[in-house]
Amino acid sequence: MSKLESREEILIVGGGTAGWLTAAWLAKQLGGPGGVRISLVESSDIPTVGVGEGTFPTILRTLSALGADEAGFMRESAAAFKQGIRFVDWVHPKSAGRQRHYYHPFALPREAENLELLPYWLLGEAGPVSWADAATLQEKVCDARRAPKRDTDAGFRGPMNYAYHLDAGRFGAYLAKLALGLGVQHIVATVSRVELDEGGAIAGVVTREHGTLTAGLYIDCTGFRAELIGRALGVPFVPKNDVLFVDRAVAIQVPHESESSEVPPFTISTAHEAGWTWDIGLPTRRGVGYVYSSRHTDGTSAETVLRDYVGAHCAGLPVRHLPLTIGWRARHWEKNCVAVGLAGGFLEPLESTGIILIEAAAYMIASFFQRSGDHASAAARFNRLMTARYERIVDFIKLHYFLTRRDDTAFWRDNADPSSATESLLAHLEMWRHRPPGRFDFTMDHETFALANYQFVLYGMGFETRLADRARYSQGLRAREEFARVQGAGRRAVAALPAHRELLHRVNQAGFRFSDQPVRPAQPMLMR
Repeated sequence: MSKLESREEILIVGGGTAGWLTAAWLAKQLGGPGGVRISLVESSDIPTVGVGEGTFPTILRTLSALGADEAGFMRESAAAFKQGIRFVDWVHPKSAGRQRHYYHPFALPREAENLELLPYWLLGEAGPVSWADAATLQEKVCDARRAPKRDTDAGFRGPMNYAYHLDAGRFGAYLAKLALGLGVQHIVATVSRVELDEGGAIAGVVTREHGTLTAGLYIDCTGFRAELIGRALGVPFVPKNDVLFVDRAVAIQVPHESESSEVPPFTISTAHEAGWTWDIGLPTRRGVGYVYSSRHTDGTSAETVLRDYVGAHCAGLPVRHLPLTIGWRARHWEKNCVAVGLAGGFLEPLESTGIILIEAAAYMIASFFQRSGDHASAAARFNRLMTARYERIVDFIKLHYFLTRRDDTAFWRDNADPSSATESLLAHLEMWRHRPPGRFDFTMDHETFALANYQFVLYGMGFETRLADRARYSQGLRAREEFARVQGAGRRAVAALPAHRELLHRVNQAGFRFSDQPVRPAQPMLMR
């Protein structure tokens, strides 16, 4: 029998991105000589879901803190750069003949001293350009298919804010290598049952190969199965399909036609009859999937939509049909068990929240972990923060659907029905009809998406804010000058940054590394 007996030991059950990222982070923060012992047990015969391939800029901090080399990580994870999301046909159907897309970029809007630019954009001072184009350089950089950085920039830093597209399976393997290098013990075994003590907490995890494994804290990374938090501890699941309707996906992997095929540095999200497709470019292939509502279509029709989207040349390629369980656990931390990743909850991948939620959970576990005393206070705080975070993400995702002007199918009509929106979202929208979103609308401990993110989606979707007191906005000339600076800086950025595919070729050359030097303060594309 193999045992992990100390209260100062953590056992993670399940691998994949959730398990290995959590293991690596906890080992980095809590491990080392005299520290907490981190172990991960996973079966060799349980596959991971492995279709979510988008990340958010938070991943830069995480990987850097774990000691990753950016170029090495990108090669091993088959990664490309991501600078945001391009939303196509979300406002109007394709047949409407109107502007078909808008961007949610990762850049923050231009800030001018003592001058908020958004009201002046609403008043037309920027001209007929989107808010993303008026306030950031990134829309121009994305349209030109430029990378967010140069090969001379430092690892995990660059002139543009960015994240990655990646191969989920290969990323999990890379995280495992990082975690093992940080001292995580890897146990290959199949969990056959979970034993509880007289108080209802986990007493041990019984495996076929190594007997009973015990620890002071157990982390459930067993995916939708939720072996510990759900099956053993019985924490109920809170569904959210009354607000977010999509509950199925069909996915396909499409090889590039050649090594020089274009790789967009953004996710393409295209709206369809009963959902939307993701289109993610990696160096060697595209990952494409159709996320849809089974109440509004069926699997056969959904596969037809997907195959029509990718084209007839992909007719022989296999697809995967996946059920999606939308919602989260009523409590993510129950007694001596914490659920991370799909075991804790899942929200549709519209804004790549899967890995963000894993990061948030890992950060908080490391912060709240205590070597003595019970877990009750930490669990209560963790549960409040995670539940609030999920609730706020639901509002942000629903925002994309609720503001649509599409009425061509029941799916879009149902999404625009006020009865399908949360009270908190409706209250915010009522305020924002008379003033733009402001920083006091957001409690940052609860937020994944905040002021800038809401602005880009609100006004990308054509939301109207009617400024009541226009006399307050008397600096139109200065605002126009600032908007002109952004346009000029955007053109310089396009000229100075390499093509995305070109930089990927360099990154994927053996031995290539980004600079170890900090980013130089003066960049040719920055504001002047």
